[in-house]
Amino acid sequence: MKKVVLAAAMGILSISFVQAQSMKNTLKVGVMGGAAVPNENAVANLGVDVSYQNLVTPHVGLGIATGYNHFFGKDNDLGNTTLQNNSFGVVPVAALVRYYPQVKGIYVGTDLGYGFITGDEKVAANSNVNRPDGGFYLKPELGWHNRNWNVFAHYTKVFTGDDGKINIGNATQKYNAGSIGVGVAYNIGLGR
Repeated sequence: MKKVVLAAAMGILSISFVQAQSMKNTLKVGVMGGAAVPNENAVANLGVDVSYQNLVTPHVGLGIATGYNHFFGKDNDLGNTTLQNNSFGVVPVAALVRYYPQVKGIYVGTDLGYGFITGDEKVAANSNVNRPDGGFYLKPELGWHNRNWNVFAHYTKVFTGDDGKINIGNATQKYNAGSIGVGVAYNIGLGR
């Protein structure tokens, strides 16, 4: 009887170990949305995320991330002019870092890299100021995870400096490619 119990326990441990190892390399596919902050030239964003993660320890994941994030332009009154800001996209190429204190529960992480800005060449339809091409990309997130899902809150920002800034009289509109919002990602195990 002891041999049967011991064999069953070893079988369960082996299956658990194999399942845990099958999630060491993961493809994450998700969607996110949020409000532009500050919202001078854009009002909101919607996007898709695709990332690869390798669990280098049971608690730390490293990888690469990309996707597409669409920012919806908005009209902005600046001085005596209403700027008709164009919508634009952000394509990140970033490193991914995640910390998972438990197998299931809260996690923290960030994506760091470069965000390429795409779309109309001009910041606004009624302006001759060119939009930035991109800048340093940052996306910290705090979320909840299990084997299959990540649900998270995020802040996403492409730092563009003074590129894309519009001055009309004493009024200024800085170019913003940043948002705060929520997202969800599905984890696809790729094995060892």
